[in-house]
Amino acid sequence: MSRFTPFTDRAEAGRRLAAELPALDRPIVLGLPRGGVPVAAAVARALGAPLDVFVVRKLGFPGHEELAMGAIASGGVRVLNDDLVNQFGIPENLIERQAMREGVELTRREREYRGSLPPLNVEGRVVVLVDDGLATGATMRAAVAAVRALGPSRLVVAVPIAPAETVAAFGRDGIELACVHAPDDFVSVGSWYRDFGQVSDEEVIRLVP
Repeated sequence: MSRFTPFTDRAEAGRRLAAELPALDRPIVLGLPRGGVPVAAAVARALGAPLDVFVVRKLGFPGHEELAMGAIASGGVRVLNDDLVNQFGIPENLIERQAMREGVELTRREREYRGSLPPLNVEGRVVVLVDDGLATGATMRAAVAAVRALGPSRLVVAVPIAPAETVAAFGRDGIELACVHAPDDFVSVGSWYRDFGQVSDEEVIRLVP
């Protein structure tokens, strides 16, 4: 591995990540549950910014679930990768089935994390979208598309760790990204944390106001 001090846990990773962020005007911090929320909570504390969860469910391409043909997300957002849908002639009824299946889990998480409270309004605001790391970046790309549909003035993806090739790909696609460490010898997100235990729904609820 590269000469790099692993993150103690997600909270420490968030503190280190906050120091890598550019100057931002009154940002809102959104954490992807579950693992991104403890990181996002530390970032929000460091920035003195409001924190919310942003639940996103990738709509996987049939037979290749790691490939996102679209996503549904907090706030009733649904986005599709039109190029992919058109290229493979994906029928609307298949998309609807995928969206309904993922919508069940999205609704459960929204209700679990937020209760009856509405999501924060990000229209016209600077948004920092946080996860505990990227691998291929497919889920984060779906989240980026969903947040953009809500009309923020600026969107910054922020992660403690990601492969160098993923960071480069995000940059080529015009996605602003802040990352503490982007190694060539990536292996996995968890390998860069000393404590990478599973985050529970209860911890998410405790961290989000």
